[in-house]
Amino acid sequence: MNLVIDCFKLVKGAGKSIGIYNLAKSITCHLGERMKEEWEKGEGDGSHSVIVLGNCCNREEFDVPGVTFVEVPGNPRNKLYCILWELFLVRRYARRYQADRVLFPRGYRPVGRNGFIGRRGDGGKIRDTILIHDLIPFYYDKHYPGVFHKTENAYIMNRLKVSMRKADRIITISGYSKADILEKVPGCREKIAVIHNGLNDVAFRKTGGPAEGRPYIAAMTSELPHKNAAGILKTYETYRRTAKEPLDMVIFGLADTSSFPETDKGAAAHITCYKFFENFEDMCRMAAGAKAYLFLSYVEGFGFPPLEAMQLGVPVVCSDRSSLPEVVGDAALLVSPEDDKGAAEALIRVTEDAGLREELIRKGYENIRRFSWESRTDLYWKELFR
Repeated sequence: MNLVIDCFKLVKGAGKSIGIYNLAKSITCHLGERMKEEWEKGEGDGSHSVIVLGNCCNREEFDVPGVTFVEVPGNPRNKLYCILWELFLVRRYARRYQADRVLFPRGYRPVGRNGFIGRRGDGGKIRDTILIHDLIPFYYDKHYPGVFHKTENAYIMNRLKVSMRKADRIITISGYSKADILEKVPGCREKIAVIHNGLNDVAFRKTGGPAEGRPYIAAMTSELPHKNAAGILKTYETYRRTAKEPLDMVIFGLADTSSFPETDKGAAAHITCYKFFENFEDMCRMAAGAKAYLFLSYVEGFGFPPLEAMQLGVPVVCSDRSSLPEVVGDAALLVSPEDDKGAAEALIRVTEDAGLREELIRKGYENIRRFSWESRTDLYWKELFR
């Protein structure tokens, strides 16, 4: 069986989500490792192959042992060419490489005659699987209609709906996202498989200890409304007013607090912001030095930051919305992202109660075992080579 993975449009740092790029890379690498192991053990019978359709920008990370990498000509940053690729051209490549199944990590399948991509040389149907991370474009259309370009967002929502309706199989990354899909496109329950994301070891754990200095609280957010930076800042203001010995805060994902002029200046003076880290290890080192980790997003298809904090041995205070309770389980204190008083009280409990902190750290280590890539690879293998 020939599995083709469409990675042509994936360029690290381009687009709105690094999560799609990283998940596609992880799936490719781990399926490649599985193929390579079977060859080395002599267990592979040559009936399976993985072919990656990539570009000149992602060859370094997607051209891995165990897979056949095809560098597709064309500019993956050119929107018009990418639309043509997505709608029509990928079908040609699927047929050229005799695909039995095509995986679309971005969630968009091409427009195909009679609702499918095409036929193989032997006349059999090429089946397709789409990977849906979340339906945040629909969330923005409802709650923040002015943030994204109206026409572009309408196009994305339509493409996602058609793709979910027409696809042979759908993989999504959480039970929450599955429920969201079924709300938008009823009737596709039987073709949805939930496979939680796999969690890669944070690189920092291999390179050194945490940052030194005064104790602090870490938080992850961005200026996108659903990440709730305003809620984090409001929570910190409340925390500073109520804690006996308040700690400083380090925020990842913001350049500064100037976009939120309502922030109390006294609290802002104790906040250090980092918009971006060139080296992921540096961010991990900074997060590992925190006494607590705050994540107050309104909606996430999965939500890696709390799990990464758990890997680093940092207790987590987390939003109780969307997929996050499903992902963190009982290993975090769950709070409403709109309740700054409740979130501040949770921060005080975590930073001042050593027993609670140790319990959350222990539960965090236990929780992350659910997301090992060994188990994820088994699930993807069974689903894609079914």
